[in-house]
Amino acid sequence: MTYTVIGPTITRTFRVLWMLEELGQSYDHLEYAPRSDELRQYNPAGKVPVLLIDDATLTDSTAIMQYLADKHGDMTFPAGTIKRARQDGFTQFILDEIDAILWTAARHTFILPEEKRVPEVKQSLKWEFARSIDELMRRKGDAPFLMGDQMTLPDIIATHCGSWAIAAGFPLENADFRSYSKSLRNRAAYARAGAA
Repeated sequence: MTYTVIGPTITRTFRVLWMLEELGQSYDHLEYAPRSDELRQYNPAGKVPVLLIDDATLTDSTAIMQYLADKHGDMTFPAGTIKRARQDGFTQFILDEIDAILWTAARHTFILPEEKRVPEVKQSLKWEFARSIDELMRRKGDAPFLMGDQMTLPDIIATHCGSWAIAAGFPLENADFRSYSKSLRNRAAYARAGAA
């Protein structure tokens, strides 16, 4: 089985690269830009990341990550268990309440046509983001990872969102989140993914 990851490292593609590194899987990486002609050969919507597996094409970073975790039996709890339901709860919360806020800010900064942007919304988004980070840390508690002693895919998404927030000028005032995400960014797999 050969994995090929498509998309620039500065996008959500990084999450897939990091997951593959944590799983110890080899892969090829093509940095085709979003909406490029090269990318549209594999995803007509022009969005990254894309994962090619032999003759199959997968899209959406979270779906790709969950497939890889399930396939290799790591970075996830088994489907149909209470722990998996709780893990999925973390994943959905992060996507709905943190990732979506950052994506909305990006859309109103450089993605939408200029006449459709509402720059004033970003102050509200920063306030909402801070509240969501506080709630994530309340749910996490004192454990090293969101699901306790085991790192799972929502840890990758949350940490990536933290890095994205810094790049977007969102203040990260929650000290617990800063410490948690720093420990994950210090992982060897994170560094390897960044160099992919």
